[in-house]
Amino acid sequence: MDRHSGSFGLPDHGDITGCRHAATGGALTAAPAIRAAERPGAPRPQRTLRTLSADDVVTVVAAGGLLAGWWPVYLMLRAHRSVQAIPLLAHVCGMLAGYGVLVMIALMSRHPALEQGIGGDVLARWHARGGRAVVLLVGIHAWAAVTGWGQLRHIGTVSALWGVLEMPFLMTTTLGTVLLFAVAGASIRAARRAVSFERWHGLHLLTYVSVALAFLHQLAGPDLAGHRVVQVSWALLYVHVFWLAFRHRLLTPLRQASRHRLRVAAVVPEAPGVASIVVEGQHLGEMGSLPGQFFRWRFLTPDLWASAHPFSLSAPPTDTQLRLTVKALGDGTTRVQEVPVGTWVVAEGPYGALTAAKRMCGDVLLIAGGVGITPMRALFETIPVGPGRGLTLVYRARFEEDLVFRAELEAIAAHRPNTRIIYIVGDAGEALTARGLQQMVPGLADHDVYLCGPSPPPPGRRAVPSYPRGVLLVMRREAQPKRGGRSMKP
Repeated sequence: MDRHSGSFGLPDHGDITGCRHAATGGALTAAPAIRAAERPGAPRPQRTLRTLSADDVVTVVAAGGLLAGWWPVYLMLRAHRSVQAIPLLAHVCGMLAGYGVLVMIALMSRHPALEQGIGGDVLARWHARGGRAVVLLVGIHAWAAVTGWGQLRHIGTVSALWGVLEMPFLMTTTLGTVLLFAVAGASIRAARRAVSFERWHGLHLLTYVSVALAFLHQLAGPDLAGHRVVQVSWALLYVHVFWLAFRHRLLTPLRQASRHRLRVAAVVPEAPGVASIVVEGQHLGEMGSLPGQFFRWRFLTPDLWASAHPFSLSAPPTDTQLRLTVKALGDGTTRVQEVPVGTWVVAEGPYGALTAAKRMCGDVLLIAGGVGITPMRALFETIPVGPGRGLTLVYRARFEEDLVFRAELEAIAAHRPNTRIIYIVGDAGEALTARGLQQMVPGLADHDVYLCGPSPPPPGRRAVPSYPRGVLLVMRREAQPKRGGRSMKP
């Protein structure tokens, strides 16, 4: 094993917000799905899931947005009416807001093609940014509709507002808009910090109610009413997207719970504040999970059943057993570590794109900070190695006692050829500068890099090599291209 005195720079918060894969060189090649090594009870190989890339999704979403935004313009031009800016703005923003809501729901539907092709952390960021755009579009649509109606009728703002509310389904739509703005307000950073995740998540679910309340207004509005094909297509699109969310967020977890009958088999302390939870079940190979992926775990106890916690697999999955590892960061994760043996578990997933299937190069570098070692531990055991296929794990921890899985990692390295571990313990150093990385890992540009570490700095602070994003920036500055997938937090 190699050891590096000095800091990797990743503060051991344990709050992992993004695990990333970056190919720093080499040509794109097809990579087979990885089995859980040659372990007893290893799951059967699964058929390859057809996934969607970020470029695919962006292209489709952009094309749909152009079509939705152009439709009101087309209707106005076809009617040979003079273009009125404010009414046109109301119609365009209304169509784009209705379309944007569908996109936001689809991104969070937990469809495997999205989760495993793009990664949950990227989808969550898209959802957050897109949600702000949708709220802005709704606000502009409401203002333009009232202003345009007032100008058309030559009446004041209050009279125009009342006249708009008397239109079909506008009262329910207004209630839905109020709910949407309430959810948006609760999602502002300052307000978000003031409430627990459980309360915020419950409030966030009101978005579905908001969309349902506004749905009939969309169908009865002048952009869709009287255009039967477009109106029916729009309604079917809403039905399909809501079905995706209902299927993958509710029906699939319930079906998996009934089929696999997961229960907590053991809770094993690993390091100060860190414990592994071993979950046993039946036919787990059918779930198709891969090392590096994560599940959203729901432990069915009176104080935990309402929350689904995302944790990565910290060992290769088998047909009868899964292992996750949890660091105590607050009341929720502390209670998870105290879950009684025998507790029933519902596992949603697998999710995440941080898998060996993203491999493009012969050599692989795994970078782990703090409890970010959990998915890397599983990958370290299973990524194929051999002549021309080296594997290096760089593992940063604040103190020696915080090195989770040290004995396991060293046992794996001792039995796998072309494999090494670099420990980084202590104060900050130059390890994550371009020079430091190249000194630790010769030929860095010819490696695939998998990265999992603590959360990025707060807004307003420059991203530095102390954080995962900083590592990626260092590699980009060295003209090493970033490609591949990303995964949600362990």
